[in-house]
Amino acid sequence: MKLLITRPLPESVVQAASARFDVTARDSTRPMSGDEMRASLRDFDLVLPTLGDRYQADVFADVPNPRARMLANFGVGYNHIDVGAARAAGLQVSNTPGAVTDATADIAMTLMLMTARRAGEGERMVRAGAWEGWHPTQMLGMHVSGKRVGIIGMGRIGKAIARRAQAGFGMEVVFFNRSPVADAGVPARQVSLAEAMGADVVVLAVPGGKETHHLVNATTLAHMRPHAILINISRGDVVDEAALAAALIRGHIAGAGLDVYEFEPQINPALMTLENVTLLPHLGTAALEVRSNMGMMAVENLIAFADGKALPNPV
Repeated sequence: MKLLITRPLPESVVQAASARFDVTARDSTRPMSGDEMRASLRDFDLVLPTLGDRYQADVFADVPNPRARMLANFGVGYNHIDVGAARAAGLQVSNTPGAVTDATADIAMTLMLMTARRAGEGERMVRAGAWEGWHPTQMLGMHVSGKRVGIIGMGRIGKAIARRAQAGFGMEVVFFNRSPVADAGVPARQVSLAEAMGADVVVLAVPGGKETHHLVNATTLAHMRPHAILINISRGDVVDEAALAAALIRGHIAGAGLDVYEFEPQINPALMTLENVTLLPHLGTAALEVRSNMGMMAVENLIAFADGKALPNPV
């Protein structure tokens, strides 16, 4: 079976895929164009796409009888794929949950500490040669230990963040989830979105998609407090970046830490100018071990499909 891998992956993953399939590996790090996606559906049996490869309804509509039978997404988030349209065209879709959980939770904590303790701002000061030495009131930030964290979305990643916040920093955990969560894994209270947004630190860990588009907007940001910080490690369009920038500029909230962006890789220009914003280049799973595990999980889904077995991770 012919397999297209749409982006460079760790060599171990490509080797594992090549041992079973006739692999074509695209060498560009950029998302595929519309024409490339349409060609992939016509020319390959299987495709291993990832974030930014927007297999939307119009792509499937233009290839009414695709050769492709499966999209094995590299990543847990799959809102770039119109799953309904894929299924209607006869394709199965899988993802890679589990492999990304701890690494993404680690980045949430990184952003929390960097933003609360003004680490990015401090490093920029040092590199610019502007640091004049220690003094008692320099760059005072938020002490996160013992504070309240509000987690929006209590799935695998939300629970992993809760464990780190509670066990590592003694934080009180409250969370908002659209459905009841019987066991959060730590002492925690399920609350309304408004109450969760009123925490000292708010962390977004919801999946992307129509249901969560601009979940954080001017209305929900109004529930945050002037000393609070917002962390986003979910999907960029969960946050209305213009509303977030306005809240930061007004001093309605103290800071934000972002690893994902509404129009990635473009970032709202106002956010780029603010010292109280930590900006990372989508590093959530950026560790070789993690990316290799993600790739191997995608290959396992492809092999299961080729063998006529149930997919380990269908979506």
